[in-house]
Amino acid sequence: MNIDFPLILAILVFGSGFIWAIDILFFARSRKQRIDGLKAQFPRWESPESADEKKLTAAINSSAAEPAIVDYARSFFPVLTAVFILRSFLFEPFQIPSSSMVPTLEVGDYILVNKYTYGLRLPVLRDKIVSINAPERGDVMVFFPPHQNKTYYIKRVVGIPGDDIEYRNKRLWINGEEAPLKWLAAHNSGRHRVHQGMETFIDEPHLMQVDVARPSRDFSVRVRPGHYFMMGDNRDNSSDSRVWGQVPERDIVGKAVAIWMHWESFLSVPSFGRAGTID
Repeated sequence: MNIDFPLILAILVFGSGFIWAIDILFFARSRKQRIDGLKAQFPRWESPESADEKKLTAAINSSAAEPAIVDYARSFFPVLTAVFILRSFLFEPFQIPSSSMVPTLEVGDYILVNKYTYGLRLPVLRDKIVSINAPERGDVMVFFPPHQNKTYYIKRVVGIPGDDIEYRNKRLWINGEEAPLKWLAAHNSGRHRVHQGMETFIDEPHLMQVDVARPSRDFSVRVRPGHYFMMGDNRDNSSDSRVWGQVPERDIVGKAVAIWMHWESFLSVPSFGRAGTID
């Protein structure tokens, strides 16, 4: 089941704020007047442990107490609002669920996604309200894939609007030029023969890997206006734009900027050895 956490958080923020506001506007004043009247009935209520203090407390609890739902709303609204603003407009945590970005990102990595670098968007609705930067080739980007709009995906931007992208024999060509690639290491894992390399887009290198035992899945495509072509760094083990098409600008969530923790499961021990920026 896909949980729409941004929508749930928005409902909690506006729901708690609405309850607190309604209480302030219509009920809090009359409750305070009742409490003031009760204080007049027990003049020694300010004396600690006095009979009047105990009687006042019992009377307030009986007839003038703040409803529990208002107490919860007043307590949680500021916290929920802070989380909502931070998560919606600044940074959002994200856990890597699959191996499609190996060796750059491993399953269990916890990363931070910059939500404002590509422009500010309305939470839930996703409409852009402030334009800042556009994604560049080589960015590691979080987005909603076009085949479904509920689960975040994370891949690398390979093609920007207008680019001609070609993939031949596990090598990438952009606008007729082959992306520089230096092979670094090779290892066998069962039936998989993995070769890792350092690929470069516009002087920005990043790690990638291929499985030489698998077919190349060659293709060529032109990136449409307002769209981006995404590929996983684990080229032969990634569901990406080669499968479900180009990502429209509207479905961008943000740029992955840093790993802050690695934690594979609740039964394992969290590690901070992989903490650092994402290339």
